[in-house]
Amino acid sequence: MTKIIGLTGGIGSGKTTIAKYFLSLGIPIYIADDEARTVMQSEVLIKALKKTFGEHIFENNTLNRQLLADIVFNDPDKLKLLNAIVHPAVREHFEDWLLLHLSQPYIIYEAAILFESGNYKNCDQIICVTAPLESRIQRVIDRDDSDRELVLKRINSQWTDEMRVAKSDFVIENVDLESAMLKVEEIHKILLIKQNSN
Repeated sequence: MTKIIGLTGGIGSGKTTIAKYFLSLGIPIYIADDEARTVMQSEVLIKALKKTFGEHIFENNTLNRQLLADIVFNDPDKLKLLNAIVHPAVREHFEDWLLLHLSQPYIIYEAAILFESGNYKNCDQIICVTAPLESRIQRVIDRDDSDRELVLKRINSQWTDEMRVAKSDFVIENVDLESAMLKVEEIHKILLIKQNSN
């Protein structure tokens, strides 16, 4: 049976880079944020988002993601509403995707809010990616052309590294890429051995 390995970490921790390294080792990866973007283009979700957050979050029927982010990251209740719309749809999409990869020893399910969403309960084991706070902030500023205050709001809306690490089976400290990749290879070998011994 294919194992589901959750991969998580705070915004800017570099978890997508780590996920892509697993992909280079031949392990299928499901990046929940990317898939959520696709799922959010479905008619059902567009209707639900318009009803909940207003028509103005769409321009020419295209979701203004930045505007939606500004709304939900300034209001925890609105963030809960968004998650209640998106997460069940992503979960269903993931289950369909998983059916295509049942011959694999394991797959990686990458999600920033793996614990907050409750999706960690569907994982056999969990890998947490950590990085120093200032590195995370700078990565997000560079990546999203965002400002420090907004990045900190997003960080503060998520679990802390300490909370995630306490519930994880493996931890990858993503300070320098070379050490992080060596840790990925080590975890990969452990997971293959475990799967082969089952």
